[in-house]
Amino acid sequence: MSRYCSQCGKAHKVCICSVITPLHSDVELIILQHPTEEHRPMGTARILSLSLNNSQVLIGEDFRQDETLNTLLGEEGVAHYVLYPSDTSIVASDVIARHQLQQKVRVILLDGTWKKAFKMWQINTQLHALPALHLPTDLKGNYRIRKAPSDNALSTVEAGYHLLSMMEVDADFSPLLTAFEQMIDAQICHMPPGVFERNYLNKE
Repeated sequence: MSRYCSQCGKAHKVCICSVITPLHSDVELIILQHPTEEHRPMGTARILSLSLNNSQVLIGEDFRQDETLNTLLGEEGVAHYVLYPSDTSIVASDVIARHQLQQKVRVILLDGTWKKAFKMWQINTQLHALPALHLPTDLKGNYRIRKAPSDNALSTVEAGYHLLSMMEVDADFSPLLTAFEQMIDAQICHMPPGVFERNYLNKE
């Protein structure tokens, strides 16, 4: 018998399937996941793909010849965006004013460390033609069991939650954060004594 859940991919002792809430979103999320993130026990992209009926994860680093992604990007009648901060990116809430969500909207997310996400951005030049979105810089991440480069660095599921909440203001996506918090709590409970306190509470 495998040590890992066939659905969420995590070890059975920290399986998150029981805390996943099925959610509907009008905005479609396509998560481009760096291969090093696929089997990380603390990865969060899986929460998005399990929860949202309108999302999928594609694994890789170089998607320039990826048939699935390029077919999606070539679909007519869809407004495509990429969540990536840049000098020309717009805040995600502005998409509502631009489309009123009367047109299908699809957003590409990059799932990886900041360094790896930057490399993916550089490689996948087809994304550069898409309007870029960013989230407010004052948002605070709560990824307590993974060291972040700054306080406003968000996990993929937190980024997805804030993105969807800004673009679909009447919908409740809080179960994404609930699953995220419960995943973190389960991981902490299974850490050897003192590891969390030593490695994550004293970050200064």
